[in-house]
Amino acid sequence: MGACALRGAITALVTPFTPDGKVDERALRALVAWQVEQGIDAVVPVGSTGEAATLSLAERERVVAITAETVAGRVPVIAGAGSNDTAVAIENSRVLGAAGATHLLHVSPMYSKPPQRGLVAHFRAVADAAPLPVVLYNVPGRTASNMTPETQLALAEHPNIVATKEASGNIEQIAEIIRGRPLGFAVLSGDDSLTAEVMSLGGSGVISVVSNAVPAAMHALTVQASRGDVEATRAVHDSLASLFEAAFVESNPMPIKAALALMGRMGNVLRLPLVPLDPRHEPQLRLALSSAGVVLS
Repeated sequence: MGACALRGAITALVTPFTPDGKVDERALRALVAWQVEQGIDAVVPVGSTGEAATLSLAERERVVAITAETVAGRVPVIAGAGSNDTAVAIENSRVLGAAGATHLLHVSPMYSKPPQRGLVAHFRAVADAAPLPVVLYNVPGRTASNMTPETQLALAEHPNIVATKEASGNIEQIAEIIRGRPLGFAVLSGDDSLTAEVMSLGGSGVISVVSNAVPAAMHALTVQASRGDVEATRAVHDSLASLFEAAFVESNPMPIKAALALMGRMGNVLRLPLVPLDPRHEPQLRLALSSAGVVLS
């Protein structure tokens, strides 16, 4: 599947855990199957929403394998393979590619804070070695460094770098990337609340957190936005606006896992240092889910 396949509503999957903290394979299969049935356009296992930082490589390999097996070729599987160690990022790419991914999501190296030329060197080395097409992931709030438009556009010229997930929240930066991108390079919003705005500028879609709970609605949002139907897009966006806010009242994926637990889709289990959502936020979350049309179990 090439770059043209990366568009629409793409779910950054949570990783369900059993009460004793192991990967809940049954809940994972059910979640992925439901996502595809609801019309989601692609899935991203073992990204930051999937708590990849606290999964071993063997666990990430297993999650990707289960996801790919459940998807069965119906939508792309974009596996989170990033690391701030370039050699590890390359090894992750090899392992997760062999597990069944169709694309690889590589986050900008966190903690190390390389200069822009270091980011270019890192991503080019990864893309040269990766067995599958690479999606850049710029999320300054987690990595403490921003990939500038100039850096992302330079990397977009690499034949094996096919898209960027832009979570800087900077609309002017995103617009600059969209204006300067090569043909076929997908620009995906990394923020649910900015989906309609990014797509109105020519973006290709969103890698979404809230679509874990409302895949059909997020798919509908991207469909209407891609058609340029402003009124229909606004109507869907407005129905989801409260959920966009509630999903980030504490660190992701704490709120969305609480939402999925309220929906009866998995236990509200996270790995330390993440903890379950503060109970004081539950009324807001319940109201937001109701506003989005979700019937709680």
